[in-house]
Amino acid sequence: MKKYIKIEDLCCANCAAKIEKQVAALEGVNKCSISFMAEKMLVDFDEGRDFGELFAAIKEIANRVEPECTVSI
Repeated sequence: MKKYIKIEDLCCANCAAKIEKQVAALEGVNKCSISFMAEKMLVDFDEGRDFGELFAAIKEIANRVEPECTVSI
């Protein structure tokens, strides 16, 4: 299953890469890619993975790496 998530106010592409790598390492995530310019994250995850839990984990990662960013659906 694939979902787009808005990720706004990233300060640099390096922060985007850090978030991308950590989200990709989450259980049930097959692939994660962030478009820094478009301020979007594409997450490909297993059908059985609860999206609410996954989204909470993504927000936690993003806020830890870049506290100024906003993550929304």
